[in-house]
Amino acid sequence: MEVKSVARNTGISPRKIRPLVDMVRGKPVDEALTLLRFAASPHARVVAKVVKAAAADAESLYQIPSSELRVTRIFADEAMTLKRYRASARRRVSPILKRSSHITVVVADGEA
Repeated sequence: MEVKSVARNTGISPRKIRPLVDMVRGKPVDEALTLLRFAASPHARVVAKVVKAAAADAESLYQIPSSELRVTRIFADEAMTLKRYRASARRRVSPILKRSSHITVVVADGEA
């Protein structure tokens, strides 16, 4: 049984989240949370929160213990981009793009 959890508009660039997501993909949930706990990036907390949410949903909806769950699919997509501008030389402006991302986690039991 597959259970999906999504965190939308995280405020973190997908480029910064993708190394964390690649590190966790295919691992059991317990091992994935341990890896994220000791990851050097401060954004690992956001990814861990989504993995925990997916595991909790699977446990409450389908009574699957988290020890049997595995992260089958996880990805970070682009979300909205805030466009800001900064003053530049000679009365020009330079754009500042504040990127955001959606993090999607799909966990499944060992059978799937």
